Amino acid sequence: MNFDLTPEQDQLRDAVRSLGRRYGHGYFVAKAKAGEHTTELWREAGQLGYLGVNIPTEYGGGGGGITDLAIVCEELAATGCPLLLLVVSPAIAATVINRHGTEEQRKRHLPGLADGSQKIVFAITEPDAGSNFHRLATVARRDGDDWVLSGRKCYISGVDEAGHVLVVARTEVSSTGKLKPALFIVPTDAVGLTFSKLDMEIVSPENQFLLYLDDVRLPADALVGESLDAGLPALFAGLNPERITVAAMGAGTGRYAIERASEYTATRAVWGGRTIGSHQGVAHPLAHAAVQVELARLMIQKAAALYDAGRDLEAGVSANMAKYAAGEAAALAVDTAVQALGGAGMTTEYGVATLLGAVRAGRIAPVSREMILNFVAQHLLGQDKSY
Repeated sequence: MNFDLTPEQDQLRDAVRSLGRRYGHGYFVAKAKAGEHTTELWREAGQLGYLGVNIPTEYGGGGGGITDLAIVCEELAATGCPLLLLVVSPAIAATVINRHGTEEQRKRHLPGLADGSQKIVFAITEPDAGSNFHRLATVARRDGDDWVLSGRKCYISGVDEAGHVLVVARTEVSSTGKLKPALFIVPTDAVGLTFSKLDMEIVSPENQFLLYLDDVRLPADALVGESLDAGLPALFAGLNPERITVAAMGAGTGRYAIERASEYTATRAVWGGRTIGSHQGVAHPLAHAAVQVELARLMIQKAAALYDAGRDLEAGVSANMAKYAAGEAAALAVDTAVQALGGAGMTTEYGVATLLGAVRAGRIAPVSREMILNFVAQHLLGQDKSY
């Protein structure tokens, strides 16, 4: 058992950390509050090859795995720049297209995803279906050689920044009349596709949207894969990378918050000149939060290693555990940092309260802690399905 990164991964971690520090949390917050996007950071990360580390070299990527992309997500978050679209575009969309798309789809989309010139976002969640993809109401029907999509999606990240959206719909199998999932690569300027921004209590330059598909007509090659049989495997292909990279972003955010609080408590002196960090009432909560973040990082490392080894079933359990652990640890770390800083913790200047909304959302999305506990109880503990 080896917990060491490869020399190349160590170099990647150092390089991404260096890039993130040149921008920093101040840049991230300023962009969010101005209603702008982190375009400069994204572009530079793409040019340096960090956005495509998990994409095969023949399509312009780095040829690595989800372990490498998790490093990128964690290190940018650890510098105060947790970029949600890293999860959506390189982790979900690139993985789905690489593993289950046609060769033409790989050639068309992967190079742009690798260098950051293209973004593809992901649309599965619906107002009435929640986490149950079996109840998806968005339907795709054949009309000659074309597909026609109709339905609604919600909490879709970054549609305003993307050229395409990967839409999960249900199609009718003519031989049985049953509906089965399928994925479609839909241009965001397609006729019939509209979206409206959701106002969120989260400080983020990446926005959430309601998405409407009103008889959106697509060519046959918009369907991911060679046939409808690719739909279900393609859908599940994106879920483990999603959970692993979300967890990595949470762990990085937790590290950032603890670092900010530790710097403050090690130098802030009151009550007789002693630093406030010398008091166990301040130091112990921060130490506890640091332990929880480090434990989450270990599970992230395990989940990514299993996924990159092709052990998908085992990776599924570990990816869900990693997401659970990191979501809890990040929320604890940011809350503890705010408490340690006192009033300063609530200011924009000290840069921790600005993360409260995001880490709270991390306990809900992309899958809630309760659904993860259901999954673990069923698949690891052998309990009857509870929902």
